[in-house]
Amino acid sequence: MKGPVNEPVLSYAPGSEERSKLQNKLLELKDRQVDIPIIINGDEIRTGNTGDCRMPHEHARKLGVYHKAGEEQVRQAIDAAARAWPEWARTDAEQRFAIFEKAADLLAGSWRMVLNAATVHCQSKNAYQAEIDAACELIDFFKFNAHFARQIYAQQPISPEGQKNELEYRPLEGFVFAITPFNFTSIAGNLPTAPAMLGNTAVWKPASSAVYSGYYIMELLKEAGLPDGVINFVPGSGGEVGDPALASPSLAGIHFTGSTGVFQNIWRKVGSGIENYRAYPRIVGETGGKDFVVVHPSADAEQTVVALARGAFEYQGQKCSAASRAYLPKSLWPQVKDGLASTCADFKMGNPEDFSNFINAVIDEAAYSRISGYINYAREHADADILCGGKCDDSVGYFIEPTVIVTTDPHFRTMEEEIFGPVLTIYVYADDKFEETLKLCDSTSPYALTGAIIAQDRAAVDRAKDVLLNAAGNFYINDKPSGAVVGQQPFGGGRASGTNDKAGSALNLMRWLSPRTVKENFDPPGDYRYPFMA
Repeated sequence: MKGPVNEPVLSYAPGSEERSKLQNKLLELKDRQVDIPIIINGDEIRTGNTGDCRMPHEHARKLGVYHKAGEEQVRQAIDAAARAWPEWARTDAEQRFAIFEKAADLLAGSWRMVLNAATVHCQSKNAYQAEIDAACELIDFFKFNAHFARQIYAQQPISPEGQKNELEYRPLEGFVFAITPFNFTSIAGNLPTAPAMLGNTAVWKPASSAVYSGYYIMELLKEAGLPDGVINFVPGSGGEVGDPALASPSLAGIHFTGSTGVFQNIWRKVGSGIENYRAYPRIVGETGGKDFVVVHPSADAEQTVVALARGAFEYQGQKCSAASRAYLPKSLWPQVKDGLASTCADFKMGNPEDFSNFINAVIDEAAYSRISGYINYAREHADADILCGGKCDDSVGYFIEPTVIVTTDPHFRTMEEEIFGPVLTIYVYADDKFEETLKLCDSTSPYALTGAIIAQDRAAVDRAKDVLLNAAGNFYINDKPSGAVVGQQPFGGGRASGTNDKAGSALNLMRWLSPRTVKENFDPPGDYRYPFMA
């Protein structure tokens, strides 16, 4: 079975066609305010209870408003999903796949700049970060998920002579509740559509700070031919939308990306009401991370600086996979220290519409307050120094300088707690303590999402892979711990980082199926007695 190829990443270099197209689309969307409805069974519902869609980098500018769903709208969405389910579940798989493959082609063409521009404005991503996310990764999810689903359906049991055995890959009986984050438009698109591709119907709650880009995904799916009611779009607060959805007996599954605390609360609510469900809900979640980089004395200093700078500060560190803590050997530290200070000084920060800016704004006021609080904490403690960055300004947008903290305490607060912002904390260890440092890295954090080892010494690489076996679901060698590509590095982690069901692979899709085994006997016996009874 011939597989798809990953969508090529456009460069947006000066003079390129895509640069001009994106700049034009940015201007077009910036001057258009959108009134975003709840979308249930294809119908637009406006409650009048609205929230603002604002640019993080220019928070005085409003992109539009979105209407918030309450218990009544959630019930309507669940009912719509139930009505759509019988026909959608029986729809031929290739017909379902064709809708999402068409969405991929539309996104690669006429919709590319729409989703990219919406992501630049709504989530304050620069052109490259928007391109690899809203265009390339979402295209890959649509195409590769169809490919993986075909592989799953092709897996059939053996049929000995005289009988026929088959596996029917049924969708789950009920609706899937998709809860999506602000930081990746591609994840927002994948969480409701991956189950839908397998014949499920979904109720989708987007992050309140990313309803704007989520709305354009719904419009894209509509143009691709997705039937009404298959995915129902219900923005709103976590309690107003989440509580009635989780209380429904028809809840068949949860597809979640977000904070560890929220995910644990969801699991707790499901567990406390387990006897009320028609079937045990499938719970799939990717949550937080405290992602690490361990540097061996044999590492190349320049490569280390690039891995740390990109890994920690691309998209302002607002990636579940962003490098947040690093362990540097004393012998290499002077070179890396100078390199990081120079690199951070070279960063330009500002509005993503200016393509020369590498750093943009964090998502909202709450994130700004939380991240700046960690920086102030480090500034006030004697066992930590701020090597570079540390300035914060929310007068126009929520801007926080990329910040490198150096600590003498490997259990300093910023070494252990998830920050989800442009803050990297470094602990310098004695060169002869590499083994101890690996064990320290493994035991420091409850998370296990991504991590990296940087070393030229192959024995050191192998030792790190062994000691850190369970410390990261995605492990990188001589690279930053971020940037997983669909079909290449299936993504997900364990421990407090989630259920490790690997988005971008067949492993994730299997969670949205409930197989039925069918055996047909061509020559049924005519006597109950077995030969041994003679």
